[in-house]
Amino acid sequence: MLWATLKLGIRNLLLHKLRSFLTALGTILGVASVLAMLAVGEGSKRHATEEIRQLGATNVIIRSIKPKIDEKRGSPTQGSTTPRVSRVLTYGLKFNDFEILRDLPTIKAAVPMLLLKKNTQHSGRRVMNARILGTTPEFLDIKGIVVQQGRFFNKEDARRGSNVVVLGSTAVPQLFGFSDPIGKTVLIGSSAFRVVGVLRPRLEAVAPGGADTANPDQELYMPLKTARNRFGNLQVVEQSGGTNFERVQLNEITLAVHNENLVSQTAEMARILLKRHHPHTVDYEIQVPLELLRQAQREKRIWNIVLGSIAGILLLVGGIGIMNIMLATVTERTREIGIRRAMGARRLDITIQFLVETVALSTIGGIIGIIVGVGSPWFLTAIFGIDAYVAWWTVVLAFVISVGTGIVFGVYPARRAAAMSPIEALRHE
Repeated sequence: MLWATLKLGIRNLLLHKLRSFLTALGTILGVASVLAMLAVGEGSKRHATEEIRQLGATNVIIRSIKPKIDEKRGSPTQGSTTPRVSRVLTYGLKFNDFEILRDLPTIKAAVPMLLLKKNTQHSGRRVMNARILGTTPEFLDIKGIVVQQGRFFNKEDARRGSNVVVLGSTAVPQLFGFSDPIGKTVLIGSSAFRVVGVLRPRLEAVAPGGADTANPDQELYMPLKTARNRFGNLQVVEQSGGTNFERVQLNEITLAVHNENLVSQTAEMARILLKRHHPHTVDYEIQVPLELLRQAQREKRIWNIVLGSIAGILLLVGGIGIMNIMLATVTERTREIGIRRAMGARRLDITIQFLVETVALSTIGGIIGIIVGVGSPWFLTAIFGIDAYVAWWTVVLAFVISVGTGIVFGVYPARRAAAMSPIEALRHE
């Protein structure tokens, strides 16, 4: 009986193909919008989460920041015609800070890092102001970096201060084109370095050297001792009106904590210790990726709720359209309802008949909407460059909502049809 009712309902829908399509169009757009909006939210969430995870969920990152310079320290006021005076500005983390922080009981390792910007070249290919990172061999494991070719510099290289360098994946074609860089020499500044390894491509994220959004795949890595011996820690800063010099001993210190439960405690201890050794100026910042990760997850959860609510309104509009058309259909088919009731059909049979038609409309619209919505990530990525990802649970949610919309908005027209008096229905013209 149910199968016969279903066939009858589909046949009635096919009698008015255009009207049925326009009725289902609201559900199609609603379901597609739900999937597309949730895909954008999920894609941005995954991208942000991956960026933060690359920094290390159990790491505490301390970075040097340039303090604000007031008039008392030698900078001219805005609009002043007084020429700039060349001077050396010393700020940021020091090796003494690293020696203190490495003894914290909650950490398993501490990795220092010095950032330099030097012109790099090989056989006529040149990269201006390439980012050179001087660090220790532990940097590889703590930052989750993977060597794709060759090796990372080892403890012996770090102890001896060897002239070896490891290239990021993007730096290879910039300096060597399509040739193999392993064992070849690059000129950094005025010193020659032997390439010993190439790193696997990484997601573009916050660069290890600071808060800017540089591409980490363009960076070059060498032992910290080598960077200090060859280049020192004095940077030349060209500005309008003069040349300034900046001296930073360490640009970053990364503390690898034993487990996530000790991250906040470690960050607080580091904050207290650094405040004692930097009492007069704030020339550092402490970043806790775990806290950023939790904050990003909370924000994306709220964002998904907002996007889902907006798309849900479209489904609500589609459901109202279905109910409106079904009410009109009940009026058109009043005589048919009277005939069926006169031949013995129960009110339940009439209710099921119209409810089946409504659910069929919403289900078909939901399936088409899912097909359109699942294809939205490729469209959004290709046209707008937006990261989008369709999770399996969003497909299930959208389908359940579409079927539920048909049931909810189809109950009233179906009950109204079933409540008709057979005699009055037969008299209807």
